Amino acid sequence: MRFVFFGPEGSGKSTQGKLLAQKLNLPYVASGDIIRWTAANDPGMMGDICREALKSGHYVPDSEMFVLWKRRLKSDDLQDGWVIDGFPRNLDQAKFLDEKLDKYNQKIDAVIFLDAPDEVVTQRLLKRGRRSPDGSLHDSPEKIKSRLAIYHKSEDQVIDLYRRNGTLITVDATKSIEDVTNQIWQQLIKRGLVK
Repeated sequence: MRFVFFGPEGSGKSTQGKLLAQKLNLPYVASGDIIRWTAANDPGMMGDICREALKSGHYVPDSEMFVLWKRRLKSDDLQDGWVIDGFPRNLDQAKFLDEKLDKYNQKIDAVIFLDAPDEVVTQRLLKRGRRSPDGSLHDSPEKIKSRLAIYHKSEDQVIDLYRRNGTLITVDATKSIEDVTNQIWQQLIKRGLVK
């Protein structure tokens, strides 16, 4: 089974993604983890790009994300299913993912959209206070605002794509962790994806 978590930063994608992956015994893969791993382990150009993105608090460009995800999707541990968080973020990334999965004779079973307003996610991110590898604050109000603006430019297109192909599940992510988990599970049951 293959599930994608989509939504703004701070909507709970990693929390819910990890919970679902654990419950279904699937590997959990996050864009952020791939970027952090590359920044820490790759002394070359890809490592430089990832280190710069972490330091500046901006996203890694699509062309580099495609390289990172292409590598990761080929890994042996992902051949029987996965839960992905933080990818795709825009329509080009969504098309890239579909093309790659087609090539591997795989498909997405559900895209779980965690819907939460900017005020809620901004508060959560500021409370979390993530730091970059160099110790600087990754989540300042300015950096969060800038990343959310980029996210919103693509949000409707991505949602529309997955709504049209019938894989979209929308969940109110302003609720408690338990409530959001329950909403997701009920929707998956309703679609016959889990029992």
